[in-house]
Amino acid sequence: MTTGQDELVFLPLGGVGEIGMNAALYGFGPEKRRKWIMVDCGMGFAGEEAMPGIDLMFPDLSFIEERKADLLGIFITHAHEDHIGAISELWPRLRVPVYATRFAKNLLETRRLGEPGAPKVELKEIRPGRPVTVGPFGIEFVPVSHSIPESNAVAIRTSHGLVVHTGDWKLDATPILGDVTEEAAFRRLGDEGILALVCDSTNVVREGRSPSEAEVAATLGRLIADAPNRVAVTTFASNVARIRAVAEAAQSCGRQVVAVGRAMDRVIDVARECGYLDGLPEFRSADSYGQLPRDKVVALLTGSQGEARAALARVSRNDHPAIRLTGGDRVIFSSRAIPGNERDVGAIINDLVNQGVEVITDRTELVHVSGHPRRDEMAEMYAWTRPRTAIPVHGEALHLDEHARFARAQGVSNVVKARNGSLIRLAPGTPEVVDHVKAGRLFKDGNVLIDDKDRAIPERRKLAQAGLVSVAIAIDETGEVMGEPAVDIIGLPNRGRDGEPLIDTVVDIVTRTLSGLSKGKRRDADGVEKAVDRAIRTGVNEAWGKKPACHVQVVEV
Repeated sequence: MTTGQDELVFLPLGGVGEIGMNAALYGFGPEKRRKWIMVDCGMGFAGEEAMPGIDLMFPDLSFIEERKADLLGIFITHAHEDHIGAISELWPRLRVPVYATRFAKNLLETRRLGEPGAPKVELKEIRPGRPVTVGPFGIEFVPVSHSIPESNAVAIRTSHGLVVHTGDWKLDATPILGDVTEEAAFRRLGDEGILALVCDSTNVVREGRSPSEAEVAATLGRLIADAPNRVAVTTFASNVARIRAVAEAAQSCGRQVVAVGRAMDRVIDVARECGYLDGLPEFRSADSYGQLPRDKVVALLTGSQGEARAALARVSRNDHPAIRLTGGDRVIFSSRAIPGNERDVGAIINDLVNQGVEVITDRTELVHVSGHPRRDEMAEMYAWTRPRTAIPVHGEALHLDEHARFARAQGVSNVVKARNGSLIRLAPGTPEVVDHVKAGRLFKDGNVLIDDKDRAIPERRKLAQAGLVSVAIAIDETGEVMGEPAVDIIGLPNRGRDGEPLIDTVVDIVTRTLSGLSKGKRRDADGVEKAVDRAIRTGVNEAWGKKPACHVQVVEV
């Protein structure tokens, strides 16, 4: 790399090669004196099978933590958790201003920063069309349509040129509320000359155009109006347009809306504060649900992704304190399962169907649309902006690879394939990957953060797959075994393939192993522990077909 001159660089630390955990750095200046801004700081959700005991994942920001004196600010494109969810956890490591629109700022304050012990983040409100200057960067928010209010692309201007970071977007001329992605605004940026377009890849594998929120609203209106009994709708709590569509449908047929779930309550409060629910009556609390006639209520429930503690899951298990559904009621999933959540969502659907509840999903009705662009929409964006370079982001490997081919087909001569940790020099010269830096994941484990090298997760995977054998042995200073070894097995079947109890098999293995060691060798506690460990894993594998984790402790007496 050239180190003595000003350079404009792009460095994704999350969200490239994966869905979620979006965090992107832009740097300007000589390598040793470079100033930085970050765009978004989001989290991801861990699967229980792959990450036992882990709920949340965050991008590893150690690269910029080491340079935090040169980080000028964090700019939030919109208020989805995969773009803001890491702020409260990681901001104390950076301590720089966070710039966001009013809705994102208020939701961040309410959802994350209102929790006990949350940091006092320095939040600054930013408005679209009103550029701000931060160090060598000129920042302008450009409104786009998405499935949450006040979503924006970010135009980043430097003396080396203009970069457009699209954030999450789609083209929707009738979005119910919020902004449209304006052709004129992006044509203006294209006329200015775009050095690089850093663009959403989520739906690049899908042909055509994403349907409009107005079409979903019409479907919801029909399904709520013709329902004979109770209606429950579950959707992403952050989708205010969908909440408004449900409320308008309920109002038009004389039903009252009952909002259920803490996340839903928080979004509704912020949406009313920002004017996005003007003209609609206040929603009822869960406590009033049982007082309303079956044909006069619509329940808005959290839990569209199968979350075990969310309202819908509790309703499906019949353990919610206020909400009940019975045969003949209707549940509408106005959402789509995020990859990895399908089994949990399916379990809820099956529980509801077994209770006689009618379940409607996007497989049979237009009750959900994506907030991301399909190929025809992306073609329009490229036609408007005419970038010299395309950098696909916000997607897994398949999406990024397909987006690269798509961009070339739109006439973009230079396409840079990035992954988390790819340091891309945007200018001077032709944009290209010039280095790779540390980029990984952090995991929220209880109340602590651990990195992807921590032994806890692989050890839990092993415990989940093959259980644990625990052995305690007392040996005196002469090498004599004192009493009987204490043996316990956890997570192993009761009997092996020969029908013998596995606990007896383990006891026999320990006894034989100790008997086979001389008194001199038994005085070496470490040697005894290794010998017993090895023998147990070998012997249990023969009896069961799996090698358990072992914890052998020699107590010297």
